[in-house]
Amino acid sequence: MMEQESKIKISLSILAADFSCLLAEVRKVEGEAELLHFDIMDGHFVPNISFGAGVIKELKGKVNLLFDVHLMVDHPEELVDVFSQAGADFLVAHLETVNHLDRLVTRMKEKGVKAGVAMNPTTPLCFLDCILPRLEMVLLMTVNPGFGGQDFLYNVLPKIAELRKVAKKVNPELDIAVDGGITEKTAPEVVRAGANVLIVGNSVFASPDPARTIRRLKRSCQ
Repeated sequence: MMEQESKIKISLSILAADFSCLLAEVRKVEGEAELLHFDIMDGHFVPNISFGAGVIKELKGKVNLLFDVHLMVDHPEELVDVFSQAGADFLVAHLETVNHLDRLVTRMKEKGVKAGVAMNPTTPLCFLDCILPRLEMVLLMTVNPGFGGQDFLYNVLPKIAELRKVAKKVNPELDIAVDGGITEKTAPEVVRAGANVLIVGNSVFASPDPARTIRRLKRSCQ
């Protein structure tokens, strides 16, 4: 089980951090996490509006974490250049917003970023059939996107398991990320199902000791 734990990656959603001291917030947990997760929301695909590429650009080079940019927007193809230039390591676009997914993935790779696709809880996995071998990450939403602090949707667990089963055949190195309601209770279940990237926000940044919370979260998955 320790081998499995070592493969688990924590991606910290800065949307839950205190933006008045964002860099200090991130540095509290820099040594415990592997990625920073940026939810880019446009007020159209999801009702909220978050922030733009400037936040990513300001943090790039100041923390030793990979930048995982989740484009919760309409027309993500229009934002590949600006977010790759700002410092994204992963770009993850919602399948539900893309008309020409292969073209979008090609553009991401041309810009030197790792390509990912996000899927809402009710979007069928079969839509990934033709593109899965070309992806570095699939993000399965375990809540309905747009707001933090929602309850975990347990009906996504079989979807995680099915994706891992397929990925073992066509893309064994695929990162399967989960986003929404990830806690010490739900983390072991998504890891058992096949996820290896846990996107966390409120459960970490709202805790008295964020670094200790991440360590406990990883231990819970043993």
